[in-house]
Amino acid sequence: MPITVWGLAIAQALLTTGNILLVAVSALIGKQLASHPALITLPVALQFLGLIMATLPAAHLMHKMGRKVGFIVGNCIGLLGTWVALQGLEANSLMHFASGTFLIGMAIGTGQQYRFAALDVCAIEQRPRAISMVMAGGILAAILGPNLAIWSRQWFDGNPFVGAFYGLFIIYVLALILISSLPLAAPIKHTVKQVTRSYAELFKQPLLVAAIASGAIGYAIMVLLMTATPIAMQQDEFPFSNIAWVIQWHVLGMYAPSFFTGGLIRRYSSRTVILWGCATLALCILVNVMGNSYWHYLIGLLLLGVGWNFTYIGATHLLTFTYEPAEQGKVQGINEFMVFTAAAVGSLLAGVGVDKLGWTWLNLASLPPIILVAWWIVRLADQRARVRERI
Repeated sequence: MPITVWGLAIAQALLTTGNILLVAVSALIGKQLASHPALITLPVALQFLGLIMATLPAAHLMHKMGRKVGFIVGNCIGLLGTWVALQGLEANSLMHFASGTFLIGMAIGTGQQYRFAALDVCAIEQRPRAISMVMAGGILAAILGPNLAIWSRQWFDGNPFVGAFYGLFIIYVLALILISSLPLAAPIKHTVKQVTRSYAELFKQPLLVAAIASGAIGYAIMVLLMTATPIAMQQDEFPFSNIAWVIQWHVLGMYAPSFFTGGLIRRYSSRTVILWGCATLALCILVNVMGNSYWHYLIGLLLLGVGWNFTYIGATHLLTFTYEPAEQGKVQGINEFMVFTAAAVGSLLAGVGVDKLGWTWLNLASLPPIILVAWWIVRLADQRARVRERI
């Protein structure tokens, strides 16, 4: 496996460590600063809005100027966003803080392309393994992120959340240094004969619709329940350390399966792995509605992470069969845009969902979209939509 893939796995670990920090503290900061329950997850929602707004421009920038330029720009925006969020915390301003998370979201949106950058330097048969290796970088983040969230509470007196954003600043500096040193693929040069299809033509492919739907709904459900969990646990009077450990096991569930998800795709097909992901997400919901003890939260979120891993990596691999080289930036960009739009909706609904529906009904409301994805994937198989390799 090329050295670049290993470097991107470390970059993914740094990115995910920062994401876990945000997951652990953003909703709680929102609760501290918000004047209305519906605004509690505004910082998380604006983070995803920034992520969405960055996806298409980042994909096209990298397509024209190369991955390295795009990743460096993204990390610089992350540094700026961290500084703005810190100013918001100092001023006790929800909107100021949320503006910072918006910029951080743009940085995260750029970093989501790490898995695609790994595909650029691999042969076709290595792609499932390359995606899995990059995603497996999140295992390191599962250890660092929650512990950093706990340790950083002691760094500054007066506000237990300020230290987390200084930690995030350091993470973006390290990622910037790493990305600057990696030999990433140069921009793709096209000849005049290469013609790209329109979005309307691309979306006539059932395979593309299935890939995007699997990634989008799996991610939206994961973000919805992950963001709602700290709020629900706080309502049940669990200490912050318990919340952080539940998030840690969730992230382990998200990334630990990456060591074998690629092998499962090669052996059974990405379609089958996505169906397993849907079944695991449904099992997560079953555990969540059975009780609200610490172990219910921990096991439920562990299953949530595994379900996301299968749907997300399976959908990423499925996507690679839907475009030609000249269409890469276009398809990858629209995929990221739609996946993270769905995730933003999930994050925005988390706070108000716990407040208005309660933890049990919020979980039950998450079940129909999962069934929809499973139905579409089965329908795809029924239509015998097969391409060059097993899907």
